[in-house]
Amino acid sequence: MVELKSPNTESSIKKNANISDYLAIARFDHSTKHIFIIPGIVFAYLLRGIHTDPLYAHVILGLITAVCIASANYVINEWLDRDFDKYHPTKSQRTAVHRDLRGQIVLLEWLAFLVTGLLCAYAASKTMFLIACVFGLQGVVYNVPPLRTKDKPYLDVISESINNPLRLMIGWAMIDSTTLPPSSIILSYYLGGAFLMAAKRLSEYREIVASHGKDLLAQYRASFAGYTEISLTVSCFLYAMLSSFFLAVFLLKYRIEYILLMPLIVVLFSQYLALSMQSGSSAQKPEKLFRERTLMIMVTLLALAFLITTLIDIPYIENLTKQQYIIFE
Repeated sequence: MVELKSPNTESSIKKNANISDYLAIARFDHSTKHIFIIPGIVFAYLLRGIHTDPLYAHVILGLITAVCIASANYVINEWLDRDFDKYHPTKSQRTAVHRDLRGQIVLLEWLAFLVTGLLCAYAASKTMFLIACVFGLQGVVYNVPPLRTKDKPYLDVISESINNPLRLMIGWAMIDSTTLPPSSIILSYYLGGAFLMAAKRLSEYREIVASHGKDLLAQYRASFAGYTEISLTVSCFLYAMLSSFFLAVFLLKYRIEYILLMPLIVVLFSQYLALSMQSGSSAQKPEKLFRERTLMIMVTLLALAFLITTLIDIPYIENLTKQQYIIFE
């Protein structure tokens, strides 16, 4: 049996924190996740055209908003998780576990990032401000007791995944602040994010249970007590299929040529699920996914296919929307 204790000795004295430690818990290295803003920019431009002026100001304000609100959420995440992360094989190395951070300073840091993000969003547009408010509220609901949805199985994935469509909407608002993206692409983005979060938990579950046992895993995150490897795998399939369904609705409705992208998207889902089942998978650290060569090649091919289907009309594809039958004479 595995003894339930921190990988670090409980009697060890934490070192005093310095400025770099407080900046570290803002996790600026996770900014790669904001790449999910780009499709929002692209879709808004293709479907609506530019409706913000000056454009560069809205783009800059939108990026600052995304980074600051996300960092505010990371600050409270790491601070409130410090007594749980110590049970995780790798998260036990996080700053809040090893450094003596002061709660008052952490609170001020959270407020500073949150207020900066909200002010930038307000300066951009009312739409951006509303999106930023939901983004900031999500961090509270997900991390702060008594709600703390991250400790509840399935609800943890459902609540955390809201960040994905919020990033899409931030990108959209940079280009057009008078509308929101179609509901079909919002739902596809949301469920795609749920797939990524469920795959992350599946990877953690498989690896930590194999090396330390499920009891230790539950010490790290209470939600894992309600999961099994089978239930997590099935949830990944469910989220992937629903995301693909709503994406297909969006593609058929707004540009029929884009339906040719679906095989690549399905393969991409499959590759990511396979990746999550590997030992030491990058699926546990989505900010490091750019190091996965095969995944990046597939994303590049998808981007190229998107460009081609955007520029080239294929009239024959229109037949897919018509009722046709195979007739035997």
